[in-house]
Amino acid sequence: MSGKGLPRPVELLRLTRPKHYMKNLLILVSITFDRDLFNPPVLFRALLGFAAFCLLSSAVYVLNDIRDVEADRQHEVKKHRPIASGAVSVPAARALLAVLLLAAVTIQLAVFGAQGGSLFFMLAYFAVNLGYSLGLKHVPFLDIILLVSGFVLRVVYGAAIVGSSTSAWVYLTVFALSFYLGLGKRRNELAKTRGNTRTVLRYYSYEFLDKFMYLCLTLAVTFYALWSADGEVAAKYGTDKLIWTVPLVIIILMKYSADIESNSYGDPVDVVTHDKALLGLMALFGLVMVALIYQPFKF
Repeated sequence: MSGKGLPRPVELLRLTRPKHYMKNLLILVSITFDRDLFNPPVLFRALLGFAAFCLLSSAVYVLNDIRDVEADRQHEVKKHRPIASGAVSVPAARALLAVLLLAAVTIQLAVFGAQGGSLFFMLAYFAVNLGYSLGLKHVPFLDIILLVSGFVLRVVYGAAIVGSSTSAWVYLTVFALSFYLGLGKRRNELAKTRGNTRTVLRYYSYEFLDKFMYLCLTLAVTFYALWSADGEVAAKYGTDKLIWTVPLVIIILMKYSADIESNSYGDPVDVVTHDKALLGLMALFGLVMVALIYQPFKF
């Protein structure tokens, strides 16, 4: 706290968890596969949607930290969060929450309105996370389903704000990969804390979470491979070489799995941002995909 009792700006920024904005890059999935990533008007609208969703997701994190302040103080890592540590007061956090929500809704209504159901998807995302914070995260299986829906709603919202379409294979891949991430997060929380910091963990076993985590990983790779080998996809992009990205996807997921098998709580953003090799592999995958889909030079 500063001498005037106000939280330092850096603590308010930390409370919004900007590094988690990388999850919102899922909003760009639809325009990427629709070959509009370098179409300035479409990209600009998508980036405005990205900004609105970043504000909304930050509001969700602030709300969750307000609700969980006492539990966070008992956690070896979460006790350092701004509210739990006392760096930001609850009233200040509530004021920040109101500002973030107002800014997100203002961008949505001013730029997109209810276009393509985007307003519904934004409200659905907030409702899902509100329910999660208010207690649904203590309901076994539903807690994981709500985590997964957050990832999927980002993709659907991204398609809605620009009126683009996304392959069913892509949605299935996102669903399966999201379950893999959610189950992995719960599995590692259980392994690290023995269920002492999250009530719902008492309903899960490590073996159960581990088994279904890797089942979903297998499905994600399978769905992605089917998309890359789909004849309609090959015709759309004018190349049959997308299937050669499958080994790269497998390598990325192997590296990610190796990371969460180590000393990790399984949070996807923490895992990715703490592994430069994994970040490099993901960047390489992105470059290869753009090269194949947009074909700046002929393969």
